[in-house]
Amino acid sequence: MKTLAFTICSINYLAQARTLGESLAATNPDIHYVIGLVDRLDGVAFDTDKTPPFELLELHRIPIPNMQWMQDNYDITELNTAVKPLFFQHFYKQYSDYQNFIYFDPDIIVFTELNYLLDKLRENQIVITPHTLSPYTDTYMPNECDMLNSGTFNLGFIALRKTDQTQQFINWWAEKLAYQAYNDICNGLFTDQKWINYVPHYYDEVHINRHPGHNVAYWNLHERHFTYQDNQWLINNEWPLQFFHFSGYSPTQPHSISKYQNRFDFTQRPDVKPLFDYYAERLKANFNDYYRTFACIYVRPTKVIRLKRVRQAFRMPFEKIAHWLNPYA
Repeated sequence: MKTLAFTICSINYLAQARTLGESLAATNPDIHYVIGLVDRLDGVAFDTDKTPPFELLELHRIPIPNMQWMQDNYDITELNTAVKPLFFQHFYKQYSDYQNFIYFDPDIIVFTELNYLLDKLRENQIVITPHTLSPYTDTYMPNECDMLNSGTFNLGFIALRKTDQTQQFINWWAEKLAYQAYNDICNGLFTDQKWINYVPHYYDEVHINRHPGHNVAYWNLHERHFTYQDNQWLINNEWPLQFFHFSGYSPTQPHSISKYQNRFDFTQRPDVKPLFDYYAERLKANFNDYYRTFACIYVRPTKVIRLKRVRQAFRMPFEKIAHWLNPYA
């Protein structure tokens, strides 16, 4: 079955997107990889050696009925997440002979063949990963309250098999994110993520993926330990590491596992230090310092408009949300 994997980022994250693409090419060369670019390339002249070797699909090249509203009201993180189902819609139509579609956040590295995941897609229509598989036993961050606020599933990854049901799912998701993709925890929203809590309730053949080697990140390190044996990374001496999500890590803060947590540092978790050292090296090799200098064209100059529009969004009449149109209907 033909498979497409994609990520979404702005130019300043192209080092991460290139690193992800390299890892997919090395481990899963049959998977077609595309970078969805929430930015514009007109007027951008990359140095010759810094032109990404992967397909770039700019945001303005896919149908977005309320693009100006999104640009006026969403910050860059909200915008990058709000357009995720729209890229799925576009790829469903553009690659009509493909069956599997996988989204990865750009700050992910794939370490092995994704046979386990692809097998699950043959048996199911939607594959999602929970943040954790076991409780936290302390009060550090993140904790279970944090997970309730941000969503029980992490949307740095989602995999879909193209069916009528998953088309309905991405249409529903796009409707929700059209006006309600704010990072506004006090009002029950966290970008694209909280909505996915409903997916196991609304749809059939949803696989909640409990493979400990999938979507490993700072939020589940308490239950996963690493060893390197026979040229592969293992989780808890048993499960092969499939893909690691370096969320919140910056090579400019090399002693921090993630800016979003305070549970571990590398002194406490020397088992993960080689993974982060490798990631920092790959980001440097993929010109992270260079790409970070590019400002995204969609970044708005002020937060004042957003504060006003948040209030407007929650007073928005039902008819304005309900009229959202699927661009491919």
